[in-house]
Amino acid sequence: MASLPNTFDRPVHIAVIGGTGLSQIEGFVPVAALNPDTPWGKPSAPILIVEHNNTPIAFLARHGKYHQYAPHEIPARANMAALRAIGVRSVIAFSAVGSLREEIKPMDFVLPDQIIDRTKGIRPFTYFEGGLVSHVGFGDPFDSKLAAIVQNCAAAMEGDGVTLHSGGTVICMEGPAFSTRAESNMYRSWGGSIINMSALPEAKLAREAELAYQMICMATDYDSWHATEDVNVAMVMKYMSSNIVNAKRLIGAVLDELTKQDNTDVVLAKHWEGFSTGALLFCTKPEGRNPEAVKNVEYLFPGFFSSQAAP
Repeated sequence: MASLPNTFDRPVHIAVIGGTGLSQIEGFVPVAALNPDTPWGKPSAPILIVEHNNTPIAFLARHGKYHQYAPHEIPARANMAALRAIGVRSVIAFSAVGSLREEIKPMDFVLPDQIIDRTKGIRPFTYFEGGLVSHVGFGDPFDSKLAAIVQNCAAAMEGDGVTLHSGGTVICMEGPAFSTRAESNMYRSWGGSIINMSALPEAKLAREAELAYQMICMATDYDSWHATEDVNVAMVMKYMSSNIVNAKRLIGAVLDELTKQDNTDVVLAKHWEGFSTGALLFCTKPEGRNPEAVKNVEYLFPGFFSSQAAP
């Protein structure tokens, strides 16, 4: 990456968040590595820009280039802000997960449509604070339009019994330790389908930044509830290594679809425009807005407040 240019003069509308291996797909040519400063710091790793079908696509390693960030240390606000700043409006996020359901087997993929938050308030989780308040709707935390495109690409995966499950609730726990057996069974009783440590605050920040966001989850284990071996790092890494081939096949097929002209409105997240900024106008009155908070939000939405003040 050191030899790649650190600037790129075209907007990048699509991003993939996951491990560094996902960016190494045949037919995807690296053209730049961007490391922008944001009001919330730098992203967890330089953003790799690749070209595919004459379309630039951003890849970001969530846990850092060397997996040096624990889940609660990921600079999620900087990550999502940096992606939006370079033009990204649609995000496909990969995550390894534990399965809370017998029918979701290790090596299966899941497209969740709901989240239960079991983080503990340690992670910075909003852009709207410090003198500028907005309450953003989060009833459906993932993007159904992106999910439909991903679901239609399931045939790209290969292997006996490989399944892409549509829908399900992801439990986002604090980590970095795995669940106790009692916790795992409690999450099952709540209706949880899968469990990870990375869905939040990433999905909430994407919504605040008016980004279309869909997570693709790769099951690596049965968490702690199952009669089989308890989850451990070796087990997770074993199944992640086995899953990476299908993950690449799936993301390659999804990106092929997203780069088609027919999906332009979805990619540009036209259906989320104004969702977050509209709420900003009705919460904190102009007299109470902290100039620093306003400046931070205008990094996400350049000129938003000045345009509202215009006659």
